[in-house]
Amino acid sequence: MDPIWRAQFGIEYRRQPRPVMARGTHYDSGHREIWHSHEQAQLFYPMNGAARVLTPMGSWMLPPMRAIWLPPGVDHELHAIGDLAAYNVYLEPDAAPWLWPSCRVILITSLMHELIMALAQEPHDYADDSIGAHVATLLLALLRGAESTTQGGLPLPNDRRLRAICSRLLAEPDNDDTLDAWSQTVGASARTLARLFRQETGLTFGQWRQQLRLVEAMARLALGDSVARVADQLGYQSSSSFIAMFRRSIGETPQRLLRRG
Repeated sequence: MDPIWRAQFGIEYRRQPRPVMARGTHYDSGHREIWHSHEQAQLFYPMNGAARVLTPMGSWMLPPMRAIWLPPGVDHELHAIGDLAAYNVYLEPDAAPWLWPSCRVILITSLMHELIMALAQEPHDYADDSIGAHVATLLLALLRGAESTTQGGLPLPNDRRLRAICSRLLAEPDNDDTLDAWSQTVGASARTLARLFRQETGLTFGQWRQQLRLVEAMARLALGDSVARVADQLGYQSSSSFIAMFRRSIGETPQRLLRRG
C-alpha cells in the first residue's frame, strides 16, 4: 500500500509472525489468481508444473527449478499452466537489507528446494532457536547469492506503437512480419521502432519475438503438446530447428527441462 494512504488513514503495517515464512499451495490447471500485491517480498516457486506470472512491466514463464522474486508492493497475477504444486516464501523488508528492488527470475538449486520445503513444514510462529529459524537463515544466505536469469521473461514496452506490435504478436506468436512491414501498420519508421525496442525492453525486435516464442513454447509443452506440434504452431520449419533454439536459449532440451519437474 502506498505510504500516502497509510498516513491519511492511520493504517498500520502488519508484520508476519516471523520475518521469513513459507507455505505450499496447489493450483488446478487453468487457475488464475487475479491482480494483487503483498506488503512483504515474495519468492514464488513452482515445484512441478509451470506458471505464468504477470506484472505491469512484463510477464514471466516459470518452468521447474525456477522462481520469481517479487519486491514488496508489486502488482502481479498468476496463471497455472497444468496442475501446479508451488511454494511461496514471504520475507519482511527488514529481513534482508539486500532485497532486490525489481522482479527477477532465479535458478533454484537442490539445496534451496529442500530448504523451502522444510520451512513450509514449520509452524509460522517458529521459535527463534528452532529448526525453522535455522532453515530461514540458511535460505536467506543462499538467496542472496542466487543466480538470476532472463530466460522466460518478456518485458513490455510503454510506447503505444510498440504495444500495438506486441499485442498482435502475443495473439500470433508465429507472425514473421519484419519491422519494415510493421512500420506501415503503426506509423513509425523501422529505424525508430528498432531503437525504441532496444530502449524500452533491452532487447532487439528479433530477440523480443524469439523470447515470446520461447515463453509460449514452455507453456504449451507444460500442457502436454508434443515438440513437433509446438514447433509447427510457432512457425519453425522443423522440430530440430525449434529444439536447437530452445537449447541455445535455455541450455537444455524441452524434454529434459520438463522432466526435471
